[in-house]
Amino acid sequence: MLMRNLMRMGMLAVVAMAAATSTMAQDKPEATLGVDLVSQYVWRGQDLGDVSVQPTLGVGYKGLSLTAWGNVGLSDNEDTKEFDLTLDYTYKAFSVGVTDYWFNKGTTWDGEPVSDARYFHYNAHSTTHVFEGYVGYDFGPVALKWYTNFAGNDGVNKSGKRAYSSYMEANVPFRFATCDWTATVGAVPYRTSFYADANGFAVTNIALKATKDIQVTKSFDIPVFAQIMTNPSTQKAYFVFGLTLHP
Repeated sequence: MLMRNLMRMGMLAVVAMAAATSTMAQDKPEATLGVDLVSQYVWRGQDLGDVSVQPTLGVGYKGLSLTAWGNVGLSDNEDTKEFDLTLDYTYKAFSVGVTDYWFNKGTTWDGEPVSDARYFHYNAHSTTHVFEGYVGYDFGPVALKWYTNFAGNDGVNKSGKRAYSSYMEANVPFRFATCDWTATVGAVPYRTSFYADANGFAVTNIALKATKDIQVTKSFDIPVFAQIMTNPSTQKAYFVFGLTLHP
């Protein structure tokens, strides 16, 4: 079983709020709290679980944010549980950050089950943590990001050595037919066992996502989303539905 890196590159809590009593703008800390319910957990073109709950808790100040994100399977007790921490800094259109992914089970570089999945176990060849750095720039019509694993339980290359597994992604947001849409194309640039069947450059994620707010009351709405995804590398396709609850 492949070690699972995870995702949601953790929902950035970027804050730049204006104080209303003067012409001088003053940033204030802001918290992020919410939970997604999804029909299937698919990440970067990889099937990571069935029906799941995914909570988010974060705090941000002046472009710097720290976000916790988790995943727990609801329909299958065998699904891997996950807890991620993301530290991110955003300045205008530029962003940079690091994510610590942790899983309650996994495999070592040579494919053997990890015997010690404790959270504070960081041995490079037996930990279930994966550490990833990323950098991105939002050009407006398209946002680009590059991700690379730099420590922890990474995949291996054809020589059996740490692959420093990487993934690059382009996202194009647009508005159409009363919904907010995002078109995504993601690819693995070189061979690694971390991403399934990536024996070299491989397009692993082509997706189209639509989001719409369902108004419950005048002051409360529920964003719902549907997403069609395909992984040309594994020749698999997915259709995922979900909703977001937030204060």
